[in-house]
Amino acid sequence: MTKTLLHWIALALAACASAGGAIAQVPVGYPVDYARAVEAARKEGKVVVYSVLGNKAAAPLVEDFKALYPGIEVEYDGNSGSSEITERFLGELKAGKPSADVMWSSAMDLQMMLVRDGYAARYASPEAPRLPAWARWRDQAWGTTFEPVVFVYNKTQVAEDEVPRDRAAFTKLLAERSEKFAGKVAMFDISKSGVGYLFAVQDEAQGQLPGLLQALGRARVQESGGTGEMLSKVNAGEYLLGYNIMGAYALVRSRKELPSLGVVLPLDYTLVLSRVMFISKHAKHPNAARLWADYLLSQRGQKVIGDAIGLFSVRDDVDAKYTATKLRDRIGAAARPIPIDPKIAAALDEKWQRAFIARWKGALAAATR
Repeated sequence: MTKTLLHWIALALAACASAGGAIAQVPVGYPVDYARAVEAARKEGKVVVYSVLGNKAAAPLVEDFKALYPGIEVEYDGNSGSSEITERFLGELKAGKPSADVMWSSAMDLQMMLVRDGYAARYASPEAPRLPAWARWRDQAWGTTFEPVVFVYNKTQVAEDEVPRDRAAFTKLLAERSEKFAGKVAMFDISKSGVGYLFAVQDEAQGQLPGLLQALGRARVQESGGTGEMLSKVNAGEYLLGYNIMGAYALVRSRKELPSLGVVLPLDYTLVLSRVMFISKHAKHPNAARLWADYLLSQRGQKVIGDAIGLFSVRDDVDAKYTATKLRDRIGAAARPIPIDPKIAAALDEKWQRAFIARWKGALAAATR
């Protein structure tokens, strides 16, 4: 064998060795050239994610992604609310400053407003075909979770035969046991909570507001800005019932730390929230952003969401503690996923939103007169 041939063999082996790390990390079934995207992402060095899921809660995802793709840092910011991250994102782009590569939020309407207004990049994720049709929008936005919207109650102070299983029963209970529940029912303040406003708009679309609002108003409903506060107060007995509560948090915390908290998946319909993710069209680290998006949508990422985080994986082929499949087995046709569609952003029109909130607050106030 000539020295020249030996030289070229050595070079070929070296090239294979240097590429081996990238090739080894290409998930099964992905395009062969995905290795190039991995290498490009490594050169970018990081991905910047703005989210409303807190840093501590999201840590299992961040650490698993970093284990899968060593050398790509995750600059994860989950310390702000949905309105704050939206305003920050828009403000930074307007000022020409670096901003999020990926936006990931439970405020579905705000996310789809940004998509509608042209801030989302197009990316044909190899994982997208495995999502339900309602959970993806034109290779620009994806639903990542399957989170029920529930009622909660205090198990020590609300008798089993009192527990409302649907909205008609909720309305009837408040009317018939007004003395017991007066001032003891909690829900989001829709003028302060983006997700609370989203749920209220979806309730109106289901035709459920008039009688229910009257009952809530007569019960002097307590309006709150946060899920955690409402869950803790229902568990402690300060409140006895909670309406339109984020169910993933309620179910997990009721099993771990809030023993007096009961959770109801409404039988008439259970709204289902999905945290919307999109890649910014102005991403400074677009390849790393694509890796993050694919990871979050993959079986591996979805299993972390369903096991370590407890937010219910959206995919049907994931074996985890909290999954869409297991939830649908419990509530069947009652599940009403909020679609990933720019149409849901229409309710954010400033004039329309002011009028809706005024009607909502007016109905609650009128019932107390």
